[in-house]
Amino acid sequence: MNIRKLLVIGSLLFSAPLAGQAKEAPTDYDRALAAGYKAQFICSGLWNGGKSLADIEADELTGIYDHIAKIVPTLTASIDQETRQVQVRYSDVMPPRIAIWNPMTGCTGMPIGFAGIELEEPPQLRSFSDDLPWPMGDKGAVFKTSNLSKKIRPIASAAFDPSKYGGKTSAVIVIKDDKIVTERYKNGHDRHTAQRTWSVAKSIAGTLIGHSVHQGFSNVDAPAKIVEWQSVFDQRRTITLDHLMRMSSGLISDTAGNRTDPIYMGGATVTQRAVNWPLLYPPGSRFRYANNDTLLAVYAARSGPFEPYDFFQKIGMTRTYAETDWQEHPILSSQVWTTARDLGRLGILYLNNGLWPYGADRPERLLPESWRKYVSTASGPQPDREFGYGATFWLMNKSDGIPADTFAAFGNRGQYLVIIPSLDTVIVRRGYDTRSNRFDIATFTRDIVKVSGS
Repeated sequence: MNIRKLLVIGSLLFSAPLAGQAKEAPTDYDRALAAGYKAQFICSGLWNGGKSLADIEADELTGIYDHIAKIVPTLTASIDQETRQVQVRYSDVMPPRIAIWNPMTGCTGMPIGFAGIELEEPPQLRSFSDDLPWPMGDKGAVFKTSNLSKKIRPIASAAFDPSKYGGKTSAVIVIKDDKIVTERYKNGHDRHTAQRTWSVAKSIAGTLIGHSVHQGFSNVDAPAKIVEWQSVFDQRRTITLDHLMRMSSGLISDTAGNRTDPIYMGGATVTQRAVNWPLLYPPGSRFRYANNDTLLAVYAARSGPFEPYDFFQKIGMTRTYAETDWQEHPILSSQVWTTARDLGRLGILYLNNGLWPYGADRPERLLPESWRKYVSTASGPQPDREFGYGATFWLMNKSDGIPADTFAAFGNRGQYLVIIPSLDTVIVRRGYDTRSNRFDIATFTRDIVKVSGS
């Protein structure tokens, strides 16, 4: 399905309350965002994730942003299984919010005011390669018995006990020497259940940019190729891909993390929102974690061939969906759905330093030989917190008991991909954590390391 061919009928702009103004009731815009959130997550959860509606309502639609948390349960979703569309009505005068699924990029949240369209035919389902040998498929993925698996299994099991590490765990996988040594899921989930990655997507974005660099289409040290910034009067034209990947663009960011609600929930596009932020500080001078920096890095890298689906197929990530806005710009700051095993495959790529040894014909280099070192090395301003930052990956080099070469992808609600090259180990932990009950990934990693190196 070509989303560009969809007919968008009308739009409506709403204004949020001024700072400090009391809110006695949700604004129309909050209701529109809540409806968009619900449509998007039901759509993605059902057809990207393979989840039941009950699980989606219990896990995905709870523990969410405060300004929509009370609205979402009051809205009713209409689900069309044949055309794979979800509609959520929120207004007496506006069309419902709509999310539409396709097999390449998953679900697309349509803009406020979009009134729907008749599809010519139902979308075709995606095909998988589960019967291929691991890691291209699932065959022979797990060490049946080993001394290491016996040591790690109790630690993995403890991850599901909130009193041990905190959080609400849905999946744990530990990989050693490219093989799964332990794997466990919560009830209702299995190896093919996909969840949203949240900000783990930023590290996936960095990997895809690395592939673009390897192909010769991107240069991290050159100014980002963003057409909207090319005026001689626009100092944003000096921002490089490296600045964007290291969260040091110098662009203003309205909230911590720069959540980009209009893109995530409002049906706005990357070009409508992300490219418009003004410069506040000299590029490279300050660390400011912001979704927009990743969105802009991907937007710049897409000046050359940039096909997430094709890349995922190369390394067996057949159940990974990089969702886009309705103009087909990937929302790679958060909106990727994938399985725990697929995150493990991404970790294996980094264990092998960007060389994929498991191709059908021969090993294939997908990332530059220097890319693992690049993304896992601090450069420029750093966050004032427990973990450092490389280029789209967090660094665990300051954590006691964890090897200094450990780097990781972190995402909201407890999504973690930890890569330890010196131990040939990958740790994947998925969850549905809340702000008041977070998983302790440093302690969990340290406990795995204690037995992995013995």
